[in-house]
Amino acid sequence: MVIKKYKDLRDKRRARIRGKIKGTGERPRLSVFRSGQHIYAQLIDDEKGETLAAAMGGGDVAAAGEVGKILAEKAQKLGVEKVVFDRGGYQYHGRVKALAEEAREGGLEF
Repeated sequence: MVIKKYKDLRDKRRARIRGKIKGTGERPRLSVFRSGQHIYAQLIDDEKGETLAAAMGGGDVAAAGEVGKILAEKAQKLGVEKVVFDRGGYQYHGRVKALAEEAREGGLEF
């Protein structure tokens, strides 16, 4: 019996999600990456292949919420109101959920 590693399983989930969603200039993809010490979020236009805005914060739930607020403010300055949420294969729980909820409160719609 082969034991799959967490990273391999997350990569499969991530690829499955990315096959279904695509960011555009009017509705960019809000991509989330979680590491042990930080959380990162980006607004990405997949058609042009460029990052429109990015934010990074500490590794706890409160810091993830701040990242969501900061990214929402940057999106408002760019004139972006709607985004496609890409949780990056992570469970919608904890830091990922806090980031998403604060981004919604900051004015982003997804």
